[in-house]
Amino acid sequence: MPMWIDTHCHLDAGEFDPDRDAVVARARAAGVSQVVIPAVSVQNFDTVRRLAHAHGFAYALGIHPLYVMQASDEDLQVLDLALTTHRDDPRLVAIGEIGLDFFVSMLDPARQQHFYREQLKLARRHGLPVILHVRRSADQLLAGLRRTGLTTGGIGHAFNGSRQQADAFLALGFRLGFGGTLTFDRSLQIRRLASELPDTALVTETDAPDIPPHWLYKTAEERAAGATMRNEPGELPRIGADLAALRGWSAEQAARITQANALAALPRLKALHAAGAPGSGA
Repeated sequence: MPMWIDTHCHLDAGEFDPDRDAVVARARAAGVSQVVIPAVSVQNFDTVRRLAHAHGFAYALGIHPLYVMQASDEDLQVLDLALTTHRDDPRLVAIGEIGLDFFVSMLDPARQQHFYREQLKLARRHGLPVILHVRRSADQLLAGLRRTGLTTGGIGHAFNGSRQQADAFLALGFRLGFGGTLTFDRSLQIRRLASELPDTALVTETDAPDIPPHWLYKTAEERAAGATMRNEPGELPRIGADLAALRGWSAEQAARITQANALAALPRLKALHAAGAPGSGA
């Protein structure tokens, strides 16, 4: 069975509270060998770490741009302390999810930029890659990376920019995350990028419980009637099969190539992968 890495899954989300263990079991049965759980605020740092250790997964610590309005500079100090305290934790693989979101109009761009810059500085200080939230913000994210001089690279999560922007991220040592959106025929730009970028550019992700693939999509009327669109990491192999079809790969090739790219983007994953990522119970 091909073995996949989900480089972005919010396993701590409340949507998984009723059946989280079953979600993990389904993912493993489907061939998902590793999952990266990114934090979104200081309030869930301990939770993502605990879940990573309980299930043999990896985690990242950071402050998401959608949460910066509730955050303070003290939260940046908490992040710095957490990165220092857990610097020898092999399951801590990145700083994330961080970045910029210029789609949500209520967010203060200057405040987002402040938290983004400061977290890039922490990434440089602690020698960790970053997992970037990219939403109508690719050029500004790239400018921040260049100004900070970050050399640790990372992943551009749910990438939806242009080919020129994609190439700029790749030149800075990043890989780009593709998930459920590429399964929609109407996602022309994303499907084009997923089919044309270099083999070394691509990693797979679900962003579960969000960004459902097309087979989980429900209409507004269905959602109003109570239908849900919860995504989960067990959907990744089927998403990966769509990626394979776009590139003319077998599923085995797609799993092998994207796994190698994930290990390159997040080097601490290599040791977990070699060890089979058993749960530590810590």
